[in-house]
Amino acid sequence: MIGRALASTDHPVMAHIIPMRRCNLACTYCNEYDDVSKPVPIYTMFERIDKLGSLGTAIITISGGEPLLHPELDDVIGRIRKNGAIAGMITNGYLLVEERIKRLNDAGLDHMQISIDNVMPDDVSKKSLKVLDKKLQLLSEFAEFHVNINSVVGGGIHNPQDALVVSKRAIELGFTSTVGIIHDGDGQLRPLRDEEIAVYEEIMKFEKKNYSQFNHFQKNIAYGKPNDWRCRSGARYLYICENGLVHWCSQQRGIPGVPLLNYSVEDIRREFLKEKFCAPHCTVSCVHQISYIDHWRAPQESPQKKKKAPPPSAPPRVKDETEELVQIK
Repeated sequence: MIGRALASTDHPVMAHIIPMRRCNLACTYCNEYDDVSKPVPIYTMFERIDKLGSLGTAIITISGGEPLLHPELDDVIGRIRKNGAIAGMITNGYLLVEERIKRLNDAGLDHMQISIDNVMPDDVSKKSLKVLDKKLQLLSEFAEFHVNINSVVGGGIHNPQDALVVSKRAIELGFTSTVGIIHDGDGQLRPLRDEEIAVYEEIMKFEKKNYSQFNHFQKNIAYGKPNDWRCRSGARYLYICENGLVHWCSQQRGIPGVPLLNYSVEDIRREFLKEKFCAPHCTVSCVHQISYIDHWRAPQESPQKKKKAPPPSAPPRVKDETEELVQIK
């Protein structure tokens, strides 16, 4: 996948696609759900996935809302695999039972991520280890796909030490473990407190040495430092909402706002070179990692930063005879 990405920049590496905006939870920091939306019709999902396949997308991740609420999710996963893409899913895990996990195996799911925010449910989040531990045990026993458990710090989480407990439990069950920093409502940086930084650094020691370790975005975010990078959202990374529009990411919905079915290589090339105003303080780690493939090439420059052409040089001045005489003397 990486070799193909290095060979050409004219195709997306990853796309997040939303089959279901509705969620069964209401975490206070989240701005990516509602409690009324209906599932996207399956034929519409097929059309969008096939379009992503025609663009050469390598990874298609199902997100939400809560994707497990979609009644035909297994068919969505199967369509992703039929297009030759890696099939991933981000879920809160509440709806997982043995039978559902086995159906996901049969559908061909490659990767699942569950974020667990605390040990005990509270007013910020119900995605707690107490509620989800039995679900994790089922995944450990029956899942044939890779499972990553993402613990979080920041964003109003009351007890930073909970993230350490969650990470240790994930590793104990045989999963990979990552830690994320919760962004604000605009997907922007919230620097961590000293205790949160200590927990973050401890969890980072647990993480396996993989591609996500090859960049320093999260470390800078933890210390409240901006990142100087070339965001390739809208090109290498696409976010497709339930209405079928392409956006930079979940936190910058509306830009560029082009229907996926009309999206072209010209759109990809335009967004690849466009500097993103939100990049320095962005916390969306999947966009960081995908963009990092191309960090070494194609500098981006905003219209405001383009250098002005130097004014035309004045013609050489012709000296008069008096000036010549003064110079001679």
